[in-house]
Amino acid sequence: MSIAMLVREDSSTYTHHDQLFKQLIHTFFAEFLEAFYPEVHQHIDFSSVKPLPEETFTDLIEGESRRADIVLQAKLKGTDTILIIHVEPQSYPQANFHERMYLYFSLLYNKYRKPILPIAIFSYDDYRNEQDTFTMAFPFFQVLTFNYLMLELRKINWRNYIESNNPVAAALLSKMGYTEKEKVQVKKEFLRMIVKLEINPAKSELINGFFESYLSLNEKEEEQLMKEIKELGPQEAEPILKLPNSWRDKGLREGREQGREEGNQEATRNIAIEMLKQGLSEDVISKVTKLDSNEIRQLKKCL
Repeated sequence: MSIAMLVREDSSTYTHHDQLFKQLIHTFFAEFLEAFYPEVHQHIDFSSVKPLPEETFTDLIEGESRRADIVLQAKLKGTDTILIIHVEPQSYPQANFHERMYLYFSLLYNKYRKPILPIAIFSYDDYRNEQDTFTMAFPFFQVLTFNYLMLELRKINWRNYIESNNPVAAALLSKMGYTEKEKVQVKKEFLRMIVKLEINPAKSELINGFFESYLSLNEKEEEQLMKEIKELGPQEAEPILKLPNSWRDKGLREGREQGREEGNQEATRNIAIEMLKQGLSEDVISKVTKLDSNEIRQLKKCL
């Protein structure tokens, strides 16, 4: 269902980035709130959470449209109060973003007539001072002040989350505040976090795929990472080296050179099947496993 609104935005900005964030937060919504908004997390009845139909807001003048990325319904614990939670990942600076959040809020409220909790996630690399308020006022009268929760990932110190047992925090290390010199260390701590998580292979693939979409190492950095992992000792290093991440991709390349391509491809297809069973999108599965869309569709037919 579409809702008409006056908001103009280049449709090309709805990219693979949005899909990755959408899949991550839909899959680990409770963990997302637990990591970054514990005060909200403690009040939500997560057994009641369900995604709402995707909303497309159309600019009637320009004929362009933009989707509200993540819209969910939930209840407050111990009550019958239903609220709408809108999470909007933003991958680039936009001067009127605070106004767009208000427009989304007003149109979602117009449709559902329920309390709405808006959350913005800023994931671009610039260090800006974003606004978390939209105000409409005159010298003689204050009409409204609209506020939303704001998560500026680049301003977060990644070290604050490496001891957490949270899959979303692990994935979002890749977008937090680290320097180029710290990339290897961030990747090593991410891998240590993944080993500790008790999640199925499909969800592990999602987290790995998300992380490596934003933090990639060159050959020299990979060599340094391998050296540091081995220095951890066999008990800690061996589980890390078995993880389905960039080292798995490297192993696949070596396997092809040694004539073991078929076995590796079969393992990759099995992982893709598990991800399909978890309801992950074909786009995300293709990004993570490197399988093309046609092969993923063929696997889907076999389920």
